[in-house]
Amino acid sequence: MKEAQEESFREFVEGSWSRLLRTAYLLTADHGAAEDLVQVALMRTYRHWDRIEAYESPEGYVRRAMVNANISAWRRRKHVVHVMAEPPERPAESGDHQDAYAVRDELWRAVCAMSPRMRTVFVLRYFEDLTEAETAAVMGCAVGTVKSQIARGLTKLRGELRAEGSLR
Repeated sequence: MKEAQEESFREFVEGSWSRLLRTAYLLTADHGAAEDLVQVALMRTYRHWDRIEAYESPEGYVRRAMVNANISAWRRRKHVVHVMAEPPERPAESGDHQDAYAVRDELWRAVCAMSPRMRTVFVLRYFEDLTEAETAAVMGCAVGTVKSQIARGLTKLRGELRAEGSLR
């Protein structure tokens, strides 16, 4: 790779690292796995940077590489979902903030309990704010698949949150 391309790649990584890491964490629910996922995607991107840097959205390419790598890793692992029994302790907050944290933590546990594919749809659609078409393009599936995963996921979330008393 030429020196100018290496510098371009370095600048890309520095400018997008935190966003990519956030997305990876939302996909994996684990800080260490998120860092590994970003590094794997960036290594794959680096090999073809001379072509990828000309894309309209190189970050979208890396995001797609992360989704693919995460799905591949999930297929290789045992299909066991690890959900924290208790969220990390937070400083004591007053009324509204404490309730908001509790609801957010319950919602996060429910999202983490989803299958990796469904969680990926939720992360891309609601956390990354991609459209259904953009989510489908990143995942390499039909828009209808994204819609059905969202519908099933929302039904599952509502059921779990009602069972926990978070929804009426």
